[in-house]
Amino acid sequence: MLNKNDILEIRKDFKFLESTNNYIYFDNGATTQKPKKVIDGVDNYYYNENGNPHRGAHHFAIKSTEVYEGAREKVAKFINSSSNEIIFLRNATEALNLIAYSWALNNLKEGDEILLSIMEHHSNLVNWQFVADKTKAKLVYLYLDDKMQITEEELNKKLSAKTKLFTITAASNVVGTMPDVKEFIKMAKKKNSGIITVIDGAQYVPHHTVDVKDLGCDFLAFSGHKMFSEMGIGVLYGKEELLNSMEPFMYGGEMIEYVYEDHSTFLKSPQRFEAGTVNVSGAKSLGDAIDYIEGIGSENIFKYEEELMKYAYDKMIELPYLEVYTTPVEKRSPVISFNFKEAHPHDVASILDNYNIAIRSGHHCAQPLHRYLGINFSCRASFSIYNTFDEVDYFLNHLEDVRRLMGIGS
Repeated sequence: MLNKNDILEIRKDFKFLESTNNYIYFDNGATTQKPKKVIDGVDNYYYNENGNPHRGAHHFAIKSTEVYEGAREKVAKFINSSSNEIIFLRNATEALNLIAYSWALNNLKEGDEILLSIMEHHSNLVNWQFVADKTKAKLVYLYLDDKMQITEEELNKKLSAKTKLFTITAASNVVGTMPDVKEFIKMAKKKNSGIITVIDGAQYVPHHTVDVKDLGCDFLAFSGHKMFSEMGIGVLYGKEELLNSMEPFMYGGEMIEYVYEDHSTFLKSPQRFEAGTVNVSGAKSLGDAIDYIEGIGSENIFKYEEELMKYAYDKMIELPYLEVYTTPVEKRSPVISFNFKEAHPHDVASILDNYNIAIRSGHHCAQPLHRYLGINFSCRASFSIYNTFDEVDYFLNHLEDVRRLMGIGS
């Protein structure tokens, strides 16, 4: 595992750690800070390589095309796919909406079932509500057990011959649950080989090695900004044959083959789904972020964050004034959701901000899950590779100050 000196060296890559008066950033589940490599790469692109890709024979058009397609190659290698299976979009939300519009609306019908879990982010829930409303398909939910896990028994009970689409997060952004998506996909395909499987990897891909061929999923969505790239870039992986069978999500320049007065034909994936001028700097930043992650090692990142998470979780569940909602199962993502028994989450977050500690407060775009847990809101601390055990101690110490300032337990 990475040692303390390794982490101190990694921290030097993040300028915010030097320029914000030792601000402790525990909101990595929302977005990560950016390393110097990524920021410098974007600067270099705009200074020296900026052009509109796929649209010209001059130096800058050619160079920007190389940058953009080079980033696609890096993403494909990162998750073990072909580059034709990588679609660049704004974020995981847009990726999941693309599936809803381009596949689900055209393939689902009344009586079909969409299977999803109660812990889905709104981005992987509201879109399926829309699809169900338009196609008259039925939503079927998987629920958590008392350890905030989805059991194989629950999945078997809810899978049926009517299940046409199965979607699930690989890592909950609230309770930290990481279902065995590989096994779940096998179970779904065994029940019905025609089931389309969709994985929301937004909270998983930044922390783990991913091999889509090994997973066997039909689609995987993730965002760049949660894994050190700039905002505005996301990825949809889809099996090539499946992507080429789908209608375009948007229409315009670059995605067309031929345009006539009364009809048009369209290119194959990935261009089919990338209408208009694309986000070259975003793709560049994601490629550089992948280089950064691979320089540290995904497995090293996972092991370090796992230990940091365990350290924080074990201490927090011992605090009698807290309710902790994160799964007790140690295979979990690095997020801890909690509430003070006698304080509102927004008050807790505001007080901690006065001590230069950033956490999230609210429903984290997961209202159905919060409602299932019997709460409306929660606080959330989420960790990344640049966080330290000392920062966790500082955070825990100032939880006591929240109690004092709120007059709790006095």
